[in-house]
Amino acid sequence: MIRRLKLTYLIYNFFSKRRLMHNVSLYRRLKINKFYFSSISSKDFAKIDPLTIDKSNITKKVTDTELFKKLPIEDQQSLLNFEKSGYSILKGYVNKENVEKINKEVDRLIQEKKIKYKYRNKILFAYKKIDLLRKIASEETLTELLSSLLTDKAILFQSINFLKGSEQDTHSDSIHMTTFPLGGLLGVWIALEDIEFDNGPLHYYPGSHKLPYYLNKDYDNEGNFIFIGDKNYSEYEKMIGNKIKEFSLEKRTFHAKAGDVLIWHANLFHGGEEHINKEKDRKSVVFHYYAENRICYHEITQRPALFE
Repeated sequence: MIRRLKLTYLIYNFFSKRRLMHNVSLYRRLKINKFYFSSISSKDFAKIDPLTIDKSNITKKVTDTELFKKLPIEDQQSLLNFEKSGYSILKGYVNKENVEKINKEVDRLIQEKKIKYKYRNKILFAYKKIDLLRKIASEETLTELLSSLLTDKAILFQSINFLKGSEQDTHSDSIHMTTFPLGGLLGVWIALEDIEFDNGPLHYYPGSHKLPYYLNKDYDNEGNFIFIGDKNYSEYEKMIGNKIKEFSLEKRTFHAKAGDVLIWHANLFHGGEEHINKEKDRKSVVFHYYAENRICYHEITQRPALFE
């Protein structure tokens, strides 16, 4: 019950002013009566035209970016298909030497207890302690390309490292890392070793990003003035499973090689397959980038997003 109390989050947010100020100017612009620490959800935008702030600040096409020009034709074609499919694959984007360096640094930091697991199998914000990770995530040609896909400046929000498969059921990132206007997020996942059918590859549903954004109201989880919604997360996953059947979506799995990258749209349905062979790792890292001119929040908990 305490975890459902909005007041609990408000108190925590109150002491995180520096990390929450990014939304305030947009609240004012939209005449939303919110403080930096206030609860926020899709319900607050129900009567607001997204075009009020959905202005493209990036005019450069993906084909004009420096990284695109340097990529193999196969990767270029994948990027050209992003709007249609909701994802792109860049093969061997991170070289093997850098993959090995990242893995060694992650192992060292775990042994020295300078990073630790959270939410069972996730290592958050390792890029803050590993220079090479930060360099890759912030590389100018990559962020330029991501910005062209978002038509807004791409801002690194977080990194999550995995040593095993996430085994996460199919979902859209927009229920976890939400924006107004919707769609202002990209995921950039990097394989840090070869990943086959038995060590938890990613799966995704091409074209699913064009479906509606399924948010709290779609599974009766909006809550009220005092509490966030009371539905278990499994109810959301069940809803997504039903949508996959309803629209006869085709699942694909990504049998990646070390260094391969998968970029996905904010609303692409994706998840992790079963990690069958427990003797094998499934080392990987995912970066999430927000579009700069978006209100950023977490739909389920109705909390504004904390920027580091």
